Amino acid sequence: MLQALNLQKFMGNALRFLYGKCFQPATTEDSDSPAPVYTATASAVSALAHDLLNFETTSLVPEGLSEHVVSSRKAQAKWYGKLLQAWKESKPPPKTPEEVARLVIQTLSRHKKEDVEGLLDYYGLPHPSILEEISTGVPTRLPGGVEFEMHTLPVDGNMVPDGDGINVFVSTALPRESSSVPRDVRVAAVERSKARAKKNYARADELDQKIIESGYQVINLQNEEILARKYRIRLRGIDAPENSMSYGKEAKQELIKLVHGKCLRVLVYEEDRYGRCVADVYCNGIFVQEVMLKKGLAWHYVAYDQRIELATWEKEARAKGIGLWASPNPEKPWEWRKDRRQGK
Repeated sequence: MLQALNLQKFMGNALRFLYGKCFQPATTEDSDSPAPVYTATASAVSALAHDLLNFETTSLVPEGLSEHVVSSRKAQAKWYGKLLQAWKESKPPPKTPEEVARLVIQTLSRHKKEDVEGLLDYYGLPHPSILEEISTGVPTRLPGGVEFEMHTLPVDGNMVPDGDGINVFVSTALPRESSSVPRDVRVAAVERSKARAKKNYARADELDQKIIESGYQVINLQNEEILARKYRIRLRGIDAPENSMSYGKEAKQELIKLVHGKCLRVLVYEEDRYGRCVADVYCNGIFVQEVMLKKGLAWHYVAYDQRIELATWEKEARAKGIGLWASPNPEKPWEWRKDRRQGK
């Protein structure tokens, strides 16, 4: 029982870090009327999730909400209680602003229209009329072929091996991960915390190694210990020069600059023969592959990906003669690797 409570506290720390670090609220100041506290880049989904988590632990609703709604703070607390319960019961939980908006509308259907719309405005969520347009027009689901989506902890630039690969960590507090953590890893994480509390660092290091060998790691971020799973990511659809090739170092440095310290959204399509997740990667809404191609620091890997937009971005960089395209005939990385395998 005690071990379960320790693990629950361990996972709770992870959730608090995720919402505190990866999903920062953005305020607007230059406006005469109340503006949404959270912008699209801060993610309306994560903003509401953060406030629900805070409500669960403090029973407090956001201070600025009253500027957007007509009911009292006591009534607001009732809404958050209902929303918290509805969120927990959602299987799977809402992932997009449209899904969150529907959950809010359905959960608070018997409340005042002004309050529901004010709450949606506060988080920058779409209104019912907009939801109807979206449901019949732009798809809100993940792109076809995506096996799963994950959101990473802040990336360490030292975990970027080259211009088209990233090693990331994903918190095991997230639903998809929490159910698949091996029992011996969970136990080792709890025992490690106990050993460190007793200043038995030799034992703690021993348990650390066991956790790492299992593909996990305990990461200390802002004085919070988070049990996280390691994933190796291969950027889908591009092939950057190898580190020892011309522009290989530049490609790696550009990728580090893009992702270092950032939480990434990763859409995984498959696992390659090396055990890497082949994925599209987004950083603060920016498509990482697009940046690498437009800056002339990667080739469109047409043998494995025929997306027109990738070909277009490479063509634009070629036309401008930037990056590796400054050379009239740059060596293709897949041919370079083949030559090395054949001993040429």
